[in-house]
Amino acid sequence: MSIRISGMSVLPPVRRDRIIAHLPQPFRQEAAVHITGDFNNKVKTACQEQRTGTVGFKISKVIVVGDLAVGKTCLINRFCKDAFDKNYKATIGVDFEMERFEVLGVPFSLQLWDTAGQERFKCIASTYYRGAQVVVIVFDLNDIASLDHSRQWLEDALKENDPTSVQLFLVGTKKDLSSPAQYSLIEQDALRLAKEIHAEYWAVSSLTGENVREFFFRLASLAFETNVLAELEKSGSRQIGDVVRINSTSSNLYASSKKKQPNCCQ
Repeated sequence: MSIRISGMSVLPPVRRDRIIAHLPQPFRQEAAVHITGDFNNKVKTACQEQRTGTVGFKISKVIVVGDLAVGKTCLINRFCKDAFDKNYKATIGVDFEMERFEVLGVPFSLQLWDTAGQERFKCIASTYYRGAQVVVIVFDLNDIASLDHSRQWLEDALKENDPTSVQLFLVGTKKDLSSPAQYSLIEQDALRLAKEIHAEYWAVSSLTGENVREFFFRLASLAFETNVLAELEKSGSRQIGDVVRINSTSSNLYASSKKKQPNCCQ
């Protein structure tokens, strides 16, 4: 959602419950790809010194993929609208929600793309995979087949993106429906898969809201950190490039001046 004023598109202000001052912790330490307990020191310093470049104006794209009826839409709606609809409606094609955060004092936007899980809509949904910075693979904690299919969903998503620049999350839904014994069994498989594909694992319940807010705050924080580090790397490269160009030009000028010196000065 955006507000248009005098021909300019202005993003809405950040809600007070979307402010992040510290790095949210993972669901399970052994299932975390990012293992440090706080934001990178370079990121914190850049935010304090207001050197985050264009990060505050960018929109980070998140695609949510997974089998039909695993709860992708419910997951997004629970976080974005704090709502849960018991009447299931399959997503046709794609839909998306925009969420605004403030991370370490810097505005940051996520665009959450809810994709269809039905086979007949796959070709439509896959066209929207391109440009994703985060891929969330959703499976049903009560359906082992949906976990097995996660590899294929990941493969499809990575066909449209650079695997080295995408952050991955493996999210089990409907935790409220799992018995402790059933949950324990499928979690072991999920943890193994998460480790194999280098994804961070979470288990949530969209019905009760358990871990949903924590998950999205963690996702937003890690995406923000990645964007700031990339911005710092780019700005550092530009500065180094400028120095090289200046030095190179200075050397050429010096060489030229030597050549142009009159004979009487030699």
